[in-house]
Parts: sequence; structure tokens; C-alpha cells
Amino acid sequence: MISVVLFDLDGVIRHFDPAPVTDIEVRYGLQPGALAGIALAATLIDEVTTGRITRAEWVSRIGHLVGDPAAAEEWGAQTWSVDDALLDLSDEIRAAGLRTAVLTNGTDTIAAELATSGIADHFDAIFNSADIGFAKPDVRAFQHVLDALQVRGEDVFFTDDSAAKLAGAARLSMSTHRFTTVDDLRGRLHAAGVPVRGAQAPERSGRGELSGGEDAGLER
Repeated sequence: MISVVLFDLDGVIRHFDPAPVTDIEVRYGLQPGALAGIALAATLIDEVTTGRITRAEWVSRIGHLVGDPAAAEEWGAQTWSVDDALLDLSDEIRAAGLRTAVLTNGTDTIAAELATSGIADHFDAIFNSADIGFAKPDVRAFQHVLDALQVRGEDVFFTDDSAAKLAGAARLSMSTHRFTTVDDLRGRLHAAGVPVRGAQAPERSGRGELSGGEDAGLER
């Protein structure tokens, strides 16, 4: 029986608008996708999401590699919005007696970001790969969550907007779901035996823009 619902952060709970990135690249004369291409390159992203370098060091390296530190700093200061409907869903799950948690491939600034934005108040636990030392889909990241919550894989339902990130959870027998919308997630949770209401329409808009995203859409 599911007793914990585990959520990804970016692309599920909070969202980045791609338009400002395009504007930054145009204004600084960069090729489209240049910033994300460098920031999310395997070696660099692995270093920051496993805590081997800080977020500040990550942004600095992006600036050096792209040839324009100012562009990287502006990219790293992007705003993001929070999905009210997702937070309401987490509150509903908790009110039904289950626990909810977040597992994100994040940087060293995640704890502060989620605390100041109020996101952390809606979950029983926040797990950050930069603290764990392993990033999704590494099974060790998911095992860390199981150990910390003292549950089995069979007790956990995990949702992430990236299908690739689900693999490690599935290896530990967690129920997995590729996130698309809150309404779709509600249906999948209900089917898994989680006591939530059916799809709600329309979903409310986000809680407004907040600055300093962990990764400027690190997991997209």
C-alpha cells in the first residue's frame, strides 16, 4: 500500500519560462541553446548535482565556457513559478494521512530556495541530490530516500517529468509515473489507491514569479 508520494521538483512543482533564456542569448549574441547546452553537459551537471561544486561555481564555469560571465549570471538568476494545484494536491495527500516528499537533482542552494518560497511547508521531507551525493536516476539516490523515510520501495509512488529519471525508482519497486499534468497525476494516484479527489478543472495558475532557480530548469 502506498504510504509516501515522492515528487520531482522542476517541471512538476515549479516551472521555468523558456522565453527569458532566448532573450538573454539574443541580447548577448549567443547561439540559441548555448547556455543550456553548456550548463547541462554531462560532466558539469553531474558535478553540481552531486555536490562536488557549488551553484556559484557552476554558474561561473558556464560563464567562462560560453565566453560571457554576465550572460551566465543573468541566466542563473531566472525567475520561476510554483504550481498551486500541485501544492494543493500534496496538502490533500498529507491530510489523508500519507506523507509527501521531494527528490530533486539540485544544487547547494535548494534548501534556502524551497524554504523562502514556502514550497517546503507543503512536504514532509526534501531530498536534494547535492546533499545525498548521488543524482537521479542513480538507484542510490532513491535508496537514500527509502532509508531516511524508513519505508520499502513498494510503499512509494514517484512522479517525475523525465522518463529517464524513473528508472532508478522502478528498480527499487516504487510505483512510477511520468508527470504531465496535475489532473493526470490525480488519476494515477487514485488508481494506485491513494485517497485523492478526481481531476479538478480548471487548475489554478502559479503563485507568481520567484527568483534564483536552483538550476534554471536543471532537470528539463
